[in-house]
Amino acid sequence: MASAQQQSGPTKRTYGIGLLLAILLTAIPFSIVAFGLLPKVPSLIAIAVAAIIQVGVHLRFFLHLDFEHTPRENLAALFFATFLIFIMVMGSLWIMFDLHHRMM
Repeated sequence: MASAQQQSGPTKRTYGIGLLLAILLTAIPFSIVAFGLLPKVPSLIAIAVAAIIQVGVHLRFFLHLDFEHTPRENLAALFFATFLIFIMVMGSLWIMFDLHHRMM
């Protein structure tokens, strides 16, 4: 029988690392906004960067997706879903800004 240390699957250590990174990537933008550490535009950039990194942390440590062991079909579906979400968010923003412009 193989011991728990020889298995290549997720371990408590990887979940712990992911949890610590997720907490850190949540606490940094929260503290920037709560304590007013940066002006508005750098704050927005820091929040966006932390959010993108946190998506990567969740995909890697909790969903166990990587480019080496994940089947291509799963990665293709993930990229397609990301593309569709991008289209929906950008389309919604476009509609809201257009309506704001027309109402003013």
